[in-house]
Amino acid sequence: MFTLDADERAIRDTAREFADEYLAPHAVEWDQEKHFPVDVLRKSGAVGLGGIYVREEFGGSGLRRLDAVRIFEELATGCPAVAAYISIHNMAAWMIDAYGDDEQRRRWLPGLTAMDLLASYALTEPGAGSDAAAITTRAVRDGDDYIVNGTKQFISGAGSNDVYVMMVRTQDTGARGISTLVIPADTPGLEVGPNEKKMGWNAQPTRQVILTDARVPAANRLGAEGDGFRIAMNGLNGGRLNIAACSMGGAQVALDKTVPYLAQRTAFGAPLLNNQALQFELADMRTKLEAARSLLWRAAAALDADAPDKVELCAMAKRFATDSGFEVANAALQLHGGYGYLAEYGLEKIVRDLRVHQILEGTNEIMRLVVARSMTASAEGTE
Repeated sequence: MFTLDADERAIRDTAREFADEYLAPHAVEWDQEKHFPVDVLRKSGAVGLGGIYVREEFGGSGLRRLDAVRIFEELATGCPAVAAYISIHNMAAWMIDAYGDDEQRRRWLPGLTAMDLLASYALTEPGAGSDAAAITTRAVRDGDDYIVNGTKQFISGAGSNDVYVMMVRTQDTGARGISTLVIPADTPGLEVGPNEKKMGWNAQPTRQVILTDARVPAANRLGAEGDGFRIAMNGLNGGRLNIAACSMGGAQVALDKTVPYLAQRTAFGAPLLNNQALQFELADMRTKLEAARSLLWRAAAALDADAPDKVELCAMAKRFATDSGFEVANAALQLHGGYGYLAEYGLEKIVRDLRVHQILEGTNEIMRLVVARSMTASAEGTE
């Protein structure tokens, strides 16, 4: 797992080259202008980034989750916000591949994997965040269609995308009453709110999605009625790994900027890099990243193998990697002193972008709850 073969290195290097050429040179500008680089996203589809773990027969790259976390780490060295949107798009495309029928795959996946179509994942609502089973967006069957009413909150890509993979309530039976619909963005009755003003992630739009008597064909449902909560949670396992990888990439580039800065910057007659206290800080930063990366790769391998503890491992990796990534990026900013606070150095943007990773795809408090519940369930089973 820890020594990459030639193919694995080629996959990783392709992602890094894309980040270096198309993302990194524009990341600060996109952040300041709140620009969503759709043209660059189209280019990412040409190198296989639109359907990383979608089957090849439907246009995907057919790679493993272990490959994917390495890809997203490299993409995030260019821009964590854009890398994170590509992750969300991939999660939505995978859900169609994994739970759709062949007709649905043929209809949606070629465009999604090529990034000719952009996808969003729509679960969260104004009153249902961590408690995902409490969603109230309702889909009522009407002949061959569903009539959908409700509001989704914090939807990445909304207003600039083409497809929503959306969780809706079809029965009043808690988690068992949730279903998944693929809803085109141009569906009559679907509108989006204004772009949210955010601390970070400014290079991708975040909006409400409001549905008022939106008519969606029942043929757009993934799986059976009532399968939606399971589909959503399985999608989040991979999403958590990807967002953790984005934290690794952002933090790694922050650390990479810091060592040469400390070597060049002098204080009290000597380079800052000669200061043993700062050397210890750098050592701790690297150790945090290596530990987080190891856990992340371990969790990705477990998800690939469909291991019994895959859910807990994905939660552990997400919590540890996003916390560690933010801590390392924040420490890098501190070590740059006042210059770290300036936009031109790129560090304050990384810190702002990585902060939300501790919240989305399940807050880190919920990740702890997932792990704790698995432990207590095991203990109860032995009594």
